[in-house]
Amino acid sequence: MSSQPSGSKRRNDDSAAIAAPAKRARGNAAHAATIAVINSILANPKSYPISGSEEVVRKSLVDLAKYARSLEEQIAELTGSTASAPVAGSSKAATGVVAARPKPAKSQAELETAAEKIRRAAQSGIKKQMSWKPSCKTGSAKFSYDGICADPEVFGVLLGLGGPPTFKMKKFSTDEFQRLVGPIQSSVRYDTLYITGKEVTVRWSETGEFKFSGTYGKMC
Repeated sequence: MSSQPSGSKRRNDDSAAIAAPAKRARGNAAHAATIAVINSILANPKSYPISGSEEVVRKSLVDLAKYARSLEEQIAELTGSTASAPVAGSSKAATGVVAARPKPAKSQAELETAAEKIRRAAQSGIKKQMSWKPSCKTGSAKFSYDGICADPEVFGVLLGLGGPPTFKMKKFSTDEFQRLVGPIQSSVRYDTLYITGKEVTVRWSETGEFKFSGTYGKMC
């Protein structure tokens, strides 16, 4: 069987790429009246006039339902949904749920790349907080860096946990913390500031928020 010429394949791909937005544009045009009604309702939610005709109200509700379904289908296309249209009478049809394709797991290289970005940001953020204060003389000035890491797997790689964090708060020795995040010191006039505490406290939230806190100052 002869293979399809590459030029023809590219034309087909280009046509497919153009077809999706064109289809959405046609869909929006078909629902122009419904969109106008929605805009009117949102502009005057408390005083929008309601028709006394049950048939008119029913038609408006059906039009809104059709428009909502068309939006669901457009979202499914954009998110690469692999689910087929719900079968009438099925639980999916009753709830209007369209299953989206799950995101593929990150490779180890991708995890390490993402962790490196957070590592650099944390290292830089802590250094910027290490300005001169009188408490630096005794090594008791405080730093507290807040960050966000949406993927627990990435945070686990960042801190060498071997998996997602299972703690809300954990203390790392200063040496171990700097081995993971990188050396942290800040030059000020006539002196250099370091992390002085024996430990750095790490806090983690399931929402992806984290905090690194500890003390810094002159080395005694």
